[in-house]
Amino acid sequence: MNRTEFIALTAVILFVAFVLGWFAHWLIHRFVRVKGSEMGELDKLAQQLHEAEEQRDQAVAYYQQREQELTNTLHQTEAELSAAMDGLRDARTEAEELRSQIEKSGQTS
Repeated sequence: MNRTEFIALTAVILFVAFVLGWFAHWLIHRFVRVKGSEMGELDKLAQQLHEAEEQRDQAVAYYQQREQELTNTLHQTEAELSAAMDGLRDARTEAEELRSQIEKSGQTS
């Protein structure tokens, strides 16, 4: 086999490989092609998915805002409870002091 025959044989093999590849590509796209009615359905599904994602984002934002409000309310309630407990402690201390003063004045009379 001389050089010219080798080049011709290589060219034929490459051409056949190209034709087979093109044919395989055509076959695959022939069977996988999306029809127009299916495209409409895919568009509808994509729109529904987009709307569902928007609703999810709105729900997440709402729940985050609600959680922040409840956290603020909890902190405020805890502060009020602490203040009430301090007031009660002070009132008990004052009541004890008054009792002891009354007892002392009752004993001296």
